[in-house]
Amino acid sequence: MFFPFGIKDVIDIVLVALMLYYIYRVMKESRSLNIFIGIMLFVILWLIVSQVLEMRLLGGILDKLVSVGVIGLIVLFQEDIRHFLYSLGAHRKVKNIIKLFTRANKEEVDKETIMPIVMACMSMSRGKVGALIVIERGVMLEDIVETGDLIDARINQRLIENIFFKNSPLHDGAMVISKQRIKAAGCILPVSHKQDIPKELGLRHRAAMGISQDSDALAIIVSEETGRISVAMHGEFQLRLSAEQLESILTKEMVLS
Repeated sequence: MFFPFGIKDVIDIVLVALMLYYIYRVMKESRSLNIFIGIMLFVILWLIVSQVLEMRLLGGILDKLVSVGVIGLIVLFQEDIRHFLYSLGAHRKVKNIIKLFTRANKEEVDKETIMPIVMACMSMSRGKVGALIVIERGVMLEDIVETGDLIDARINQRLIENIFFKNSPLHDGAMVISKQRIKAAGCILPVSHKQDIPKELGLRHRAAMGISQDSDALAIIVSEETGRISVAMHGEFQLRLSAEQLESILTKEMVLS
């Protein structure tokens, strides 16, 4: 007996394979791979019992467990699900498709907005003053802003340097820049648990990576130990940047709105 097999079945199989592979990658990054493997084994067992062997009693019990377990999985993996959906929506190809149907009203980023940030970072780099500056883009960071002290001031080089001065009470937290203004300082960021972050990078770098994974924000880090400037963006680091490179990144990404 042969089952009808057409192009739709091929597409169906490919899409399911891609979905499972993407979920596997997300689970691996969040250190939930063993749970994912356990869930897949349970699903395979459930399909064999209910569909292949057609065992009514055991199949009925597993059906109930699956229906209740879905709710439990949503609660258990709410952070992973949120990260998965964000990654899907933030994908560059998806954004390019959306741009075809929407009209952008984003203003150009001018040098007067970018240069105070660049000059402040270079000055703090020379003095080995640690800093962490988060620049909001499409995803709102109100939950991050609420963890710090509201400032809502014009972007100014001296103000940035004073906030991160070693004796300042706000120097240990992150500064959030939103809509071309310094929104808040002393903010607390989520820390990334990626395993491939170099060991020489400290907590500021892990916090910068964390916010770049959870949102589309760009994070600038000035190392207190080495004075080197780095940027975390799209879940990736760009290390040892010069003033020209930092300015180019800010301009290219149009990070301020």
